[in-house]
Amino acid sequence: MKAPRLTICFDNVPGPSVVQGSDLAGLTTLWGFSAVIELAGEVLLFDTGSNGRVLLRNLKALGWHPGRLDRVFLSHPHWDHIGGLDSILELNPRLEVVLHAGFSKHLIADLERLCAKVTIVESAPTAIGQGLWSTGQLDSEPPEHALLIDQGAVTAAVSGCDHPGMEQIVARGTEILGKRIDWAVGGFHLMYADQPAIERAIVALHALEVRKVVPTHCTGEQARTAFAKAWGEHCVDGGVGRVIELV
Repeated sequence: MKAPRLTICFDNVPGPSVVQGSDLAGLTTLWGFSAVIELAGEVLLFDTGSNGRVLLRNLKALGWHPGRLDRVFLSHPHWDHIGGLDSILELNPRLEVVLHAGFSKHLIADLERLCAKVTIVESAPTAIGQGLWSTGQLDSEPPEHALLIDQGAVTAAVSGCDHPGMEQIVARGTEILGKRIDWAVGGFHLMYADQPAIERAIVALHALEVRKVVPTHCTGEQARTAFAKAWGEHCVDGGVGRVIELV
């Protein structure tokens, strides 16, 4: 089975200047996060950043069109993660949108008219596709759920802003999948954390045997530096334009 591949298409952190086979001249950084995830049998868009026009330009620069997407997974209702949703649905109304019950009922009602299918996740872990799970709505402010990938020989937890704490998301993923989580990817929400809090997160993720980390978006520069030191070459820089094979 081909390894899942993740392409960061929206991020406030700049990514590498060159990606093989891509023209990155049109990439823009704005606050928010979104990533295209290529999986066995489908292509999923995780979150949609804060601005639809910028998201579409970044997707185009990276060789993607919304028409190639099968599903959108929304982690939580903050503006910087759902701002590009209308632009995506306008170009591909055949999508399934996966979100949790903590989203606005008015938004959910609108989405039921704008896309092919709306899947609402409650607090229980929920299978949403082949080798794909939602952690279920986790207790945080705002409520959030994360995407779990278990395909082939690799597992991953992908978070939007990680309001519950990445260690809690990974621990939940380990319990759901019955195996360790290899990759922890996304915003780690440590931008306002002090050094002891950052160190506690690192110790917890090491104890959970996470092999590789991609701390980006709202992780914060101090925390990103600490994760790079703790994981060495197994800490992968994020940023818009970064393409990562999850192996």
